[in-house]
Formats: sequence, structure tokens, C-alpha cells
Amino acid sequence: MKPGESPGFLLWHVTLRWQRDIAAALTPLDLTHVQFVLLACNWWLNGQGERPNQLAVARQAGTDVKMTSQVLRTLEKKGLIEREVDPADTRAKRLRVTALGAELAPRAIAAVEEVDARFFAPAPIEAAVSLLARLAVDQETA
Repeated sequence: MKPGESPGFLLWHVTLRWQRDIAAALTPLDLTHVQFVLLACNWWLNGQGERPNQLAVARQAGTDVKMTSQVLRTLEKKGLIEREVDPADTRAKRLRVTALGAELAPRAIAAVEEVDARFFAPAPIEAAVSLLARLAVDQETA
């Protein structure tokens, strides 16, 4: 099989191209891709009335908990989120997007959605979402 006929090889190249496009869109906003994902997830959870801890944000984002902790510290240093001691468990921290983070998150989401719209334009959106949703499910745990 030639590399161009291998679904995995093609997916690798597609992913790299998409990641480059996302990074280019987020650079003017001073966000990395993972910072964007964690900020957007936290912003969304806060908008649903939740005050998530780092584990809840990691689960929502599908990221490693330790890496999530490091990135959340960076977002905190940037003034985009705040960590507050959970009154029910003083070892845990509840996360809240700051006013600065709440202003940035929707702009970053719009930038990423614009990239996605251009990137996935060759395929009908319903078909792309359906395929990606099926591929995202862990078949061993499903």
C-alpha cells in the first residue's frame, strides 16, 4: 500500500494541516491550541452554571489531568481563569473564567469555527461531523 492510500497516514497529514491552521488563527489571541480548548471548555461549563474542578475540565476537553493542571496554571497567570478553594473540599480548586477570559473565549471560538468552516468545506458538514463522531468513540469502551 502506498502512503497516500493509508487512512492513518492521510489522517496524520490532515491533522497536521488542521493544527497549523488553528495555531495560526489563535496566535494573534496569544493562545495555544490546548490553552484555547481548556479556556473554551471552562467558559462553556461556567455558562452552564457549573464551577468545575480541573478533573471536570480535563474530562470535558478529553485531556490528560496533569497536563491540564499545567495549562490551567498558565491560563491563570494570563489572568484568564481563577482557581478558588472548594468550600466542600479544601484540597480541590473550583475554576472560574475571569472577565478577561470571558471576553476572549467567544472571540477565540469564533476564530476556530472560521478555520473549521474553511477546512471542512470540501465535505458536507453533517457527513464530516458524523464520521468524526464515530472515529472519536473508543470502540473498546463503547
